Amino acid sequence: MKTYFVTGSTGVIGSALIPLLLQDNNTEVELLIRADDDKQLDDRLQALINFWGYKKDEKEILNRIRTIRGDMSLLCFGMIPEEYEKLCSKCTNIIHSAGNVKMNLPIEKALNCSVDSTRNIIALARECKSNGQLKKVDFISTVGVGGKNRDLIREEWITNERLFHNTYEEAKAEAETYIYNEIKDGMPITVHRPSMVVGGSITGKIIHFQIFYHLCEFLSGRRTFGITPRITDMYLDTIPVDYAAKAIAWSSKQTSTIGKILHLCSGPNQSISIPVLKENIQKIFKSFGEKFPKPVCIPLNLFRASLPITAFFASQKTKRAIKTLPVFFDYLGEKQSFECTNTRAILEPEGIKIPDVNKYLEAILGYYLKNRAKSIVKRKG
Repeated sequence: MKTYFVTGSTGVIGSALIPLLLQDNNTEVELLIRADDDKQLDDRLQALINFWGYKKDEKEILNRIRTIRGDMSLLCFGMIPEEYEKLCSKCTNIIHSAGNVKMNLPIEKALNCSVDSTRNIIALARECKSNGQLKKVDFISTVGVGGKNRDLIREEWITNERLFHNTYEEAKAEAETYIYNEIKDGMPITVHRPSMVVGGSITGKIIHFQIFYHLCEFLSGRRTFGITPRITDMYLDTIPVDYAAKAIAWSSKQTSTIGKILHLCSGPNQSISIPVLKENIQKIFKSFGEKFPKPVCIPLNLFRASLPITAFFASQKTKRAIKTLPVFFDYLGEKQSFECTNTRAILEPEGIKIPDVNKYLEAILGYYLKNRAKSIVKRKG
């Protein structure tokens, strides 16, 4: 029996990953979930089970799901010694996908979320390895570790000094440095760098609507009284969550990916241009009966400067969404692209191919428009 210890199961990638792991009848999963008490832990697990669509009579699957109430930033995740020792004695695989995706936390808190949690994951991996159990660690990072580098971000370790758009990138980069040194010491780790993760390529399903969906609302003009930014020569690299989950699940079973960096992204040739994205957003929204004010397109800098005025007249929901945009505008202000040639060469022979954004855009936006009022799993850090 393989035992996976998974962090971030209530997040976008983790929630899509667990059902793939459980397709193997010889696999059980231990999910680290933050909760104030056991009742909240049970509630969060039940919300996940509902999201996955498992029924009460699917006992064979449900019996292979276990939860651990804990905190990534705490030594031994805050578990009692006996519980931690039991985990170390049977854990064969570790997938670390947890992370605070808030972009501008104070650097100390960002480092605590990314680097301290990574240290704790490696401490667990060392114990499992010394017990002769550990087979593989898969670590979820981000293409954002390239920072403000305008060159093509390659599928390799980045060791040069660089500036970052935000503290999230900076903390993730430092966590990668820690991982790099562990790999050199023989720890069996694969690093995955996803780009902007969106809903599933077929159904559009996703557990949380993140910044991509806020961006689409603003590109539609619905939240800004018809005013939209003029962006002519920029591209957006998105990747469906089902592609990322399939890649990570497959990699977790392979020794051939140890020491490698996989870029889970669309790459420079398959990313969508902002003007095409904007046109498709408005077309898809209209097909769902959404109405728009008369469009007014203005330069990005002027649009950015107008946001405080827009926020003054906006609803509380729009005000909250506006706060997320300055971080994204930092990316739109410069051209960046991410190489995925080596990753495609590894994954495509296994049938894991990058979906065409033009074919899945309607699915992900349709799912959003139908489910935007729902909160599928209440988040807690």
